[in-house]
Amino acid sequence: MPLTGTVTRKTTMANEGGSILPVNKPKGVTSFEVVRAVRHALRLKKVGHAGTLDPLAEGLLIILTGNKTKLMSDFLKLDKEYLATLRLGVTSKSHDLETELVTRDSDVDLPIERINEVLVKFTGTIEQVPPEFSAAWVGGKRAYSLARRGVEFELKPKKVTITELVCESLEAERLKLRVVCTSGTYIRSLARDIGEELGCGAVLEDLVRTRIGSYSVEEAAKLNDFTVRDAA
Repeated sequence: MPLTGTVTRKTTMANEGGSILPVNKPKGVTSFEVVRAVRHALRLKKVGHAGTLDPLAEGLLIILTGNKTKLMSDFLKLDKEYLATLRLGVTSKSHDLETELVTRDSDVDLPIERINEVLVKFTGTIEQVPPEFSAAWVGGKRAYSLARRGVEFELKPKKVTITELVCESLEAERLKLRVVCTSGTYIRSLARDIGEELGCGAVLEDLVRTRIGSYSVEEAAKLNDFTVRDAA
């Protein structure tokens, strides 16, 4: 049962054997910081998460505690749903707002028919190259650590499956998409590739993970629910 409401001492004691805690991660916080907050608030040693969210992203993060950490690989296999907002007409090295934006097309005016035509091309099983600023491994090192040092390297494409890719809205240069995909799909790479296919470039401006398997962000606890209090 998803945890909602304020964490209490009674809840802590009841979950010592292990819990599945859906948490709504806010923007600007790392997944590890959420794990640390839960660990500290519940006074548990064994706490982990099942699927990283970038610091600039928000939404559902599954926290596992105690014996439930054994389920991590099962959660990683579950499909995920996102609401992604793309800014058209610009690019960046990280394919989001983390690095400097470069204007590619200052006047983006695309018909919805063209958008839908491109989205069809990215629906189904596709090959996707991870972003350079990602946690992908390159020769025993994380890609983002090499990218931030200016080291040149090449990432190999991998197969991912996007089962649903729907345009929710198109307003000027902002394209909002609903994405349902397999684990391991990089939404930043999807934004990059859609921008290239449209010919105007694109970056991921906003990302909300709304679902993991049957777990929904609407049922998730807020990070403030785990604010550490000095127990009496």
